[in-house]
Amino acid sequence: MNILIVGSGAREHAIARSIKKSKVPNKLYCLASNRNPGIEEISEILEIGKIANPNTVTNFAREHSIDLAIIGPEAPLANGVVDSLQQINIQCVGPTKDLAQIETSKSFTRDLMRKYDIPGCPDYQTFNNLNNVSEYLNTLGENYVIKFDGLMGGKGVKVSGEHINSHAEAIEYCEQIIAKNGKFVIEEKLIGEEFSLMSFCDGEHLIHMPPVQDHKRAYENDTGPNTGGMGSYNDTNQTLPFLTNNDIDSAKAINIATAKALKKEFGIGYKGILYGGFIATADGVKVIEYNARFGDPEAMNVFSLLQSDLIDIFLGIANSSLHKCEVTFSNKSTVCKYAVPEGYPDSPIKGERIDISKVENHDQLYLASVDLKNNILLESGSRTVAVVGIADTLQEAEAIAESEIKHIIGPLFHRTDIGTEALIQKRIKHMITIRDLS
Repeated sequence: MNILIVGSGAREHAIARSIKKSKVPNKLYCLASNRNPGIEEISEILEIGKIANPNTVTNFAREHSIDLAIIGPEAPLANGVVDSLQQINIQCVGPTKDLAQIETSKSFTRDLMRKYDIPGCPDYQTFNNLNNVSEYLNTLGENYVIKFDGLMGGKGVKVSGEHINSHAEAIEYCEQIIAKNGKFVIEEKLIGEEFSLMSFCDGEHLIHMPPVQDHKRAYENDTGPNTGGMGSYNDTNQTLPFLTNNDIDSAKAINIATAKALKKEFGIGYKGILYGGFIATADGVKVIEYNARFGDPEAMNVFSLLQSDLIDIFLGIANSSLHKCEVTFSNKSTVCKYAVPEGYPDSPIKGERIDISKVENHDQLYLASVDLKNNILLESGSRTVAVVGIADTLQEAEAIAESEIKHIIGPLFHRTDIGTEALIQKRIKHMITIRDLS
């Protein structure tokens, strides 16, 4: 099989590694936004191109006789790359443009949940002007979130008490969106602990991956600006320390209900990765958002645990035969930590040299926003390198990840607290307090 990966970050590096472990004979091709040497060394061809341009992707796929395409990031999905590939009879792991609205439009997702009575939807309203904004903010009081309706790379969400400290500041942010002819959703702020639950989906059947907790804030102890994700972890027994089995079952049921609703809405099934961003609250599990692809960094956690053949799973998705696949994950803990450029995310440095030669386990090192010039690895300005620790306990996995990431040399920083006992106990106590108050 000739397999195409669209995208060239750490997520795509993890996908490429898992594909290369497959028993299915394959040749791997990558259409990339940056020259990731980790992907390049296991690909037939890595070509830099406009990965969100449907014509660019379909021309590359046609030229290399691609049989199956895996879409990594969200921008190609938003632009209809899957639609174009399907028109030339190339199977895809990733939804069409219509179905990808589950990620690309916050209002679409909330309206879908309301229309089909999917559990976990907070109170919300959608706006494209200031009419009734003040009234609705008064209804919500000091617990509200404002979300730009489209894609903003994780930077379009403003939370009261964290990014916005008054209704006046909230209205000012709304005005900024309106000035760009934007649309926005205001919804109630949910209090609890966030987690991700991703599901393989073939349009009819879902197979769920272990839940993972990501860390969006740039600095220690969940402070600083939001980022694409500074690291993530999962616990043994495919759970998280602060969740109950009922929480996980609720998240799985919501993903199933959402997939069914999407099929009813468009008449075709969702094929790809359905990624629910959830929060466990005093009133049960709620939906923060949906994504239409593997999470980054969550992909590194789940691929570190996946015991099944990834190509078999991808073919099950493409052929609507996922229910025939045996999908298993090892009973281990994983901790993923990202090294990012100094100044990230607001003013990251670029073009500086990094050295990964002292990392001991390169099989659990994932290159992200990097470039290779004259055999020198350089930072490209976003999250740079991820490492994953795998062990029987979270404490052991965290120690491995921390040891490895300290071996990466360059003008970088990382969050030392991800996966630590102190931070996990904080999460557990938070949920106990929330549940006791209810």
